Amino acid sequence: MPVIDVPQPEFMEDEEISIFADAVGKFYQQHAPEKRILKWREDGQVEREFWNEAGQAGLLGVSVPEEYGGHGGDFRHDMVVIDQQAKHGVEGFAASLHNTIILPYLVRHGTEEQKKKYLPKLVTGELVSAIAMTEPGVGSDLQSITTTALKDGNGYRLNGSKTYISNGQTADFIVVVAKTDPKERAKGISLMLLETEGAEGFQRGKKLDKIGLDAADTSELFFDDVFIPGDNVLGGVEGKGFYQLMGELPQERLVIAMGAATGIEKALDTTIEYVKERKAFGQTIWDFQNTQFVLADLKAKGTAARVFVNDCIAKLLKGELDVATASMAKYWVTELQSEVVDKCLQLHGGAGYINDYPIARMYRDTRIARIYGGSNEVMKMLIARSM
Repeated sequence: MPVIDVPQPEFMEDEEISIFADAVGKFYQQHAPEKRILKWREDGQVEREFWNEAGQAGLLGVSVPEEYGGHGGDFRHDMVVIDQQAKHGVEGFAASLHNTIILPYLVRHGTEEQKKKYLPKLVTGELVSAIAMTEPGVGSDLQSITTTALKDGNGYRLNGSKTYISNGQTADFIVVVAKTDPKERAKGISLMLLETEGAEGFQRGKKLDKIGLDAADTSELFFDDVFIPGDNVLGGVEGKGFYQLMGELPQERLVIAMGAATGIEKALDTTIEYVKERKAFGQTIWDFQNTQFVLADLKAKGTAARVFVNDCIAKLLKGELDVATASMAKYWVTELQSEVVDKCLQLHGGAGYINDYPIARMYRDTRIARIYGGSNEVMKMLIARSM
């Protein structure tokens, strides 16, 4: 049970949501024990079989409409899957990427044929997804990408490379951000749907050696004259890719903020447990006034972050979450998470630097949140534009 109490979103009081959360939690307990997670860390990725198990248990495509093989839920159900994963420490499983970032592109922007073809397989785990945006030397400036998908007969030839791709080693369905018109910037971008099986010219590069998130594979991808059928432009129309990406970013950034809020709470939980057991100078670390003051300050800030995130969730469910507010949540809560984890590690003393202690892994894993989904510097730019 959590040591600290934090405000929960109102929808968590819904009986159906509560039952679903309990079922998801039990799945993680049964299928992702510590021994299995340790193996994922050693391998640097989650094995494919776990995706199949998650699909069979109904954890994939929970908000995909039933007519496309989904479970007919909504963003609340997606959040339950992510929240329970964080609470049970299930590292590396990219459910948030698959469910809340990639599948919505198909649901909201795909043609009827694309939805019927791909969504059922993505729901069962037969297909595992990734999205290939970032390129070497380009970073957050998506309008400057150099990967191209140029017309060739009844399809396209995809050429270029991508890096820092989550799920890159595992995914067999990849949404590739490419230029169908290299002369244009935003208007030249399209999202291409690539099934990797049998795709000549497609190559996975090395699995990148990161400083954190050991169980999550991140890779380079290479495309050398890879053929993309003409029907595999997302939405069926060229030049819409940038606007499709921008339309989904508020939800993506809220998901990152949600993860950061949960990370803050986990760091506080594990630290409070530690300081109440660890003794120094004849008393527990908790008994020192400095410890109490530090943790009281962090709890106050963490509670404020959770209230802010809950408000953003309510806005998203009503279709009212704007780019600036989502950017504020992503920026501020991830910055706070780094502060909280750092101060919690300090309260562990030397033990905080040892990987056997959860706070050490949190310290390494937390750092990327201020970079992915758009760096926090970019978030500040977006916030400033709204002022």
